[in-house]
Amino acid sequence: MIKAVFFDVGETIVDETEMFGAWADWLGVPRHTFSAVFGAVLARGLDHQQTFQVLRPGFDLAAERQRRAEAGQPDEFSEEHLYPDAAPCLRALRAQGLLVGLAGNQPARTEAVLKAMSLDVDVIATSDGWGVKKPSPAFFERVVREAGCPPEQVLYVGDRIDNDIRPAQEAGLRTAHIRRGPWAYIVDQPEVAQRCLFRLDSLAQLPELLRRHNARA
Repeated sequence: MIKAVFFDVGETIVDETEMFGAWADWLGVPRHTFSAVFGAVLARGLDHQQTFQVLRPGFDLAAERQRRAEAGQPDEFSEEHLYPDAAPCLRALRAQGLLVGLAGNQPARTEAVLKAMSLDVDVIATSDGWGVKKPSPAFFERVVREAGCPPEQVLYVGDRIDNDIRPAQEAGLRTAHIRRGPWAYIVDQPEVAQRCLFRLDSLAQLPELLRRHNARA
């Protein structure tokens, strides 16, 4: 049986489209240009932050984030950026008696942002808060500790095959891949995807799939 479900944040429960668009506006480049360069960077297997270096060589992301904050345009999301299927999915899973958590590669301040949304979850954590980032095995070991059950009873849900699904599987967790956001379409590892317990087009599918799975277990 699955007893705990942990979710990635960006492009799993949070739609980052407008956030990337805001960076394009800040840089003064067309949004479609930013998206094209972003996709090319991902296709080459590079860190997505290299997008800024392509568009503005020598770009200091930390300094620009500070400038944006001072200008009243902080680089952060709010409740309006949640995917519509996110909160209902979390509620439905809690109603099944499952432990539900959020854990992604995010700055520490994201914990406060997520807690302010009053989402129906038991655990909210970030890579900065834990001091370890995906795809490190230590990140998923921490997920398992927070879940309080063996790794094979923990489901990790994410959009990235390379950063979410593959390392979670290697750590012994079960996985669900949601196909949305740029990484889900550009980065493909079929042999990893085939090992997923579930492959999703929407989080709305997950509660019923898990209910049926656990009923058979």
